[in-house]
Amino acid sequence: MRLSRRATLLGAAGALLAARRLPAAAPMGAIRWDAWQVPGSPTTRAVERSLSPPEYHHRLPFFAALNPDSSARIDGGSQAVMDREIALARAGGLGFFAFLAYPRGSAMGRGLELFLASSERRGLRFCLICELRNWGSAAQPAALIAEHAMLLRHPDQLRLADGRPVYFLGFLSQRLVEERWGGPVGLAAAVDRFRQQARRSEAGDPFLVLMVRPELAELARQIGADALSSYSIADGAARGEPYRALSALAEARWEALAATGLKVVPTAMAGWDRRPRVANPVPWEGAQRPGAGMDRYYRDGTAGEIAAHAARARAWATQHPASAGFGLIYAWNENDEGGWLVPTLPFDDSRLRALRQALGP
Repeated sequence: MRLSRRATLLGAAGALLAARRLPAAAPMGAIRWDAWQVPGSPTTRAVERSLSPPEYHHRLPFFAALNPDSSARIDGGSQAVMDREIALARAGGLGFFAFLAYPRGSAMGRGLELFLASSERRGLRFCLICELRNWGSAAQPAALIAEHAMLLRHPDQLRLADGRPVYFLGFLSQRLVEERWGGPVGLAAAVDRFRQQARRSEAGDPFLVLMVRPELAELARQIGADALSSYSIADGAARGEPYRALSALAEARWEALAATGLKVVPTAMAGWDRRPRVANPVPWEGAQRPGAGMDRYYRDGTAGEIAAHAARARAWATQHPASAGFGLIYAWNENDEGGWLVPTLPFDDSRLRALRQALGP
């Protein structure tokens, strides 16, 4: 059947408009803070203690167990558990894990090791989030900087469409930059060396994302960062507010970051409720007094509410001119802080099922 020239042109125009309406969906990843891969380690013991009260048992990951005295026992340090988590994340529509990265040999790095050792990770990529303090200082740069530059070569490393490997640098402040690096110029020199090391390793030029508030956008420019993002977003003064207040706050943050003129990786919040850590403070939060601030939290969202918020983050990451082209969800396993997607004991995967439905294929 022969089509007229007009019909052909109209069909081509319609196809073009459809392509514009339906850009390729941005991949969404979940932040991983792996505290329970080494039973008996200080971090695992601290998280077990914070989640042992009966009112928090519903937050325990599916691979946890309860002792006869109802205290929690958590061991996520097997390859079988990691392989299951990978399959669950992929089934939930996630495209990558963003691992908190720690020095070689740290118990906190065991999750990443298990991920990289997995034969089941096909279809799920990864990237690193490094705390600035783990970069060392101008006087003594940490060895992990070079280790990370090499790891960016990994075939499953998250990359932009142009091939640049993604790397997050977070938990930094103006004061920390001054104390450790003598100011932005010193940190900029370290970032430049990191880029050189990555290029020499044939990983490519890292796409550096700084996890800071909008007020530190100028610092991001000074050190040569490519984009801004957030590890988590919450109002510490919130007192039992509904989840919709948290999701609205997060979505406002995306716009505030975009207003800086830099590229943005939007972070969706699966929740924020630190009461387990408030009741039973963890060693790395030395300023937290037991029970101080038990009235400050957001109420849990439903699985549908969390998934809808994540879907809005993906839409923003797909369509917004300031988007870096992908998005984050806080978090896969920040269970004692109130942000989790991992199925919980005995096996509640409702959040992942809702996420799959909201994100679609």
